[in-house]
Amino acid sequence: MPDLTEKTASDAINTISSGTVLAFDFGMRRVGVAIGEYELRLAHPLTTIDQAVTKPRFEKIAELIREWQPVLLVVGLSVHADGAEHEITRLCQRFARRLEGRFGIPVVMEDERYTTVIARLTLEEVGITGRKQRPMLDQIAAQHILQTFFDSSYAAS
Repeated sequence: MPDLTEKTASDAINTISSGTVLAFDFGMRRVGVAIGEYELRLAHPLTTIDQAVTKPRFEKIAELIREWQPVLLVVGLSVHADGAEHEITRLCQRFARRLEGRFGIPVVMEDERYTTVIARLTLEEVGITGRKQRPMLDQIAAQHILQTFFDSSYAAS
Protein backbone atom coordinates (compact mmCIF):
# COMPACT_ATOMS: atom_id res chain seq x y z
CA MET A 1 0.00 0.00 0.00
CA PRO A 2 1.38 3.47 -0.85
CA ASP A 3 2.38 5.81 1.95
CA LEU A 4 -0.66 7.99 2.61
CA THR A 5 1.50 10.98 3.53
CA GLU A 6 2.77 11.06 -0.05
CA LYS A 7 -0.70 11.36 -1.54
CA THR A 8 -1.51 14.93 -2.43
CA ALA A 9 -4.60 16.91 -3.26
CA SER A 10 -3.64 16.77 -6.94
CA ASP A 11 -3.58 12.93 -6.79
CA ALA A 12 -7.17 12.98 -5.53
CA ILE A 13 -8.23 15.48 -8.19
CA ASN A 14 -7.01 13.12 -10.90
CA THR A 15 -9.49 10.45 -9.83
CA ILE A 16 -12.38 12.39 -8.29
CA SER A 17 -14.45 15.16 -9.83
CA SER A 18 -17.65 15.03 -7.78
CA GLY A 19 -19.20 13.46 -4.71
CA THR A 20 -19.23 13.77 -0.95
CA VAL A 21 -16.00 14.08 1.01
CA LEU A 22 -15.67 13.36 4.72
CA ALA A 23 -12.80 14.79 6.77
CA PHE A 24 -11.54 13.68 10.15
CA ASP A 25 -9.71 15.54 12.91
CA PHE A 26 -8.19 12.56 14.72
CA GLY A 27 -7.73 12.70 18.48
CA MET A 28 -6.98 10.16 21.17
CA ARG A 29 -10.41 10.73 22.75
CA ARG A 30 -12.51 12.44 20.08
CA VAL A 31 -12.66 12.50 16.30
CA GLY A 32 -14.17 15.53 14.65
CA VAL A 33 -15.94 14.93 11.35
CA ALA A 34 -16.73 17.42 8.59
CA ILE A 35 -18.49 17.00 5.27
CA GLY A 36 -18.40 18.71 1.92
CA GLU A 37 -19.34 18.27 -1.69
CA TYR A 38 -16.30 18.07 -3.95
CA GLU A 39 -17.83 20.12 -6.76
CA LEU A 40 -18.87 22.95 -4.44
CA ARG A 41 -15.64 22.80 -2.39
CA LEU A 42 -17.37 23.99 0.77
CA ALA A 43 -16.76 22.26 4.10
CA HIS A 44 -19.28 22.02 6.94
CA PRO A 45 -18.95 20.59 10.45
CA LEU A 46 -20.85 17.31 10.80
CA THR A 47 -20.33 15.62 14.15
CA THR A 48 -17.88 14.67 16.87
CA ILE A 49 -17.30 11.02 17.70
CA ASP A 50 -16.61 11.04 21.43
CA GLN A 51 -15.21 7.54 21.70
CA ALA A 52 -11.65 6.50 22.53
CA VAL A 53 -12.19 2.76 21.96
CA THR A 54 -11.38 1.67 18.40
CA LYS A 55 -14.25 -0.73 17.67
CA PRO A 56 -17.16 1.58 18.64
CA ARG A 57 -15.32 4.52 17.00
CA PHE A 58 -15.14 2.67 13.67
CA GLU A 59 -18.76 1.51 14.01
CA LYS A 60 -19.81 5.18 14.19
CA ILE A 61 -17.60 6.00 11.22
CA ALA A 62 -19.15 3.09 9.29
CA GLU A 63 -22.61 4.55 9.98
CA LEU A 64 -21.49 7.92 8.59
CA ILE A 65 -20.00 6.27 5.51
CA ARG A 66 -23.21 4.29 4.87
CA GLU A 67 -25.29 7.43 5.26
CA TRP A 68 -23.17 9.86 3.23
CA GLN A 69 -21.47 7.53 0.68
CA PRO A 70 -18.25 9.56 0.41
CA VAL A 71 -15.93 9.23 -2.58
CA LEU A 72 -12.92 10.50 -0.62
CA LEU A 73 -11.77 10.72 2.99
CA VAL A 74 -9.42 13.41 4.29
CA VAL A 75 -7.52 12.92 7.54
CA GLY A 76 -5.73 15.74 9.32
CA LEU A 77 -2.04 15.05 9.79
CA SER A 78 -0.85 16.30 13.14
CA VAL A 79 2.74 17.57 13.19
CA HIS A 80 4.74 20.05 15.26
CA ALA A 81 4.73 23.69 14.16
CA ASP A 82 8.06 23.14 12.39
CA GLY A 83 6.64 20.14 10.50
CA ALA A 84 8.44 17.53 12.59
CA GLU A 85 6.52 14.35 13.36
CA HIS A 86 5.49 13.26 16.85
CA GLU A 87 3.54 10.36 18.37
CA ILE A 88 0.15 11.67 17.24
CA THR A 89 1.52 11.93 13.67
CA ARG A 90 1.98 8.17 13.55
CA LEU A 91 -1.45 7.60 15.09
CA CYS A 92 -3.07 9.85 12.45
CA GLN A 93 -1.32 7.88 9.71
CA ARG A 94 -2.44 4.60 11.26
CA PHE A 95 -6.02 5.89 11.52
CA ALA A 96 -5.90 6.87 7.83
CA ARG A 97 -4.57 3.43 6.80
CA ARG A 98 -7.36 1.77 8.80
CA LEU A 99 -10.01 3.91 7.12
CA GLU A 100 -8.70 3.06 3.67
CA GLY A 101 -8.35 -0.62 4.52
CA ARG A 102 -11.77 -1.03 6.12
CA PHE A 103 -13.85 1.04 3.74
CA GLY A 104 -11.92 0.88 0.46
CA ILE A 105 -12.28 4.64 -0.04
CA PRO A 106 -9.25 6.72 -1.04
CA VAL A 107 -7.70 8.65 1.85
CA VAL A 108 -5.67 11.84 1.62
CA MET A 109 -3.69 13.34 4.49
CA GLU A 110 -3.93 17.11 4.97
CA ASP A 111 -1.73 19.21 7.25
CA GLU A 112 -3.76 20.16 10.29
CA ARG A 113 -1.38 22.59 11.99
CA TYR A 114 -3.27 25.23 13.96
CA THR A 115 -6.75 23.94 13.04
CA THR A 116 -7.75 23.54 16.68
CA VAL A 117 -6.58 27.08 17.45
CA ILE A 118 -8.51 28.39 14.43
CA ALA A 119 -11.58 26.38 15.47
CA ARG A 120 -11.42 27.82 18.99
CA LEU A 121 -11.16 31.37 17.63
CA THR A 122 -14.01 30.72 15.18
CA LEU A 123 -16.27 29.57 18.01
CA GLU A 124 -15.27 32.54 20.18
CA GLU A 125 -16.20 34.90 17.34
CA VAL A 126 -19.77 33.60 17.47
CA GLY A 127 -19.89 33.79 21.26
CA ILE A 128 -19.23 30.15 22.14
CA THR A 129 -16.55 30.05 24.81
CA GLY A 130 -15.07 27.79 27.46
CA ARG A 131 -16.63 24.40 28.03
CA LYS A 132 -19.43 25.11 25.58
CA GLN A 133 -16.84 24.69 22.81
CA ARG A 134 -15.98 21.08 23.65
CA PRO A 135 -18.81 19.34 21.73
CA MET A 136 -18.09 21.40 18.59
CA LEU A 137 -14.36 22.07 18.63
CA ASP A 138 -13.20 18.90 16.87
CA GLN A 139 -15.80 19.06 14.11
CA ILE A 140 -14.94 22.71 13.45
CA ALA A 141 -11.26 21.70 13.27
CA ALA A 142 -12.26 18.96 10.79
CA GLN A 143 -14.14 21.60 8.79
CA HIS A 144 -10.95 23.67 8.57
CA ILE A 145 -8.96 20.59 7.51
CA LEU A 146 -11.45 19.86 4.76
CA GLN A 147 -11.66 23.48 3.61
CA THR A 148 -7.86 23.60 3.40
CA PHE A 149 -7.97 20.46 1.26
CA PHE A 150 -10.65 21.95 -1.00
CA ASP A 151 -8.76 25.24 -1.32
CA SER A 152 -5.49 23.51 -2.16
CA SER A 153 -7.16 21.10 -4.60
CA TYR A 154 -8.90 24.02 -6.32
CA ALA A 155 -5.59 25.85 -6.68
CA ALA A 156 -3.99 22.69 -8.06
CA SER A 157 -6.68 22.17 -10.71
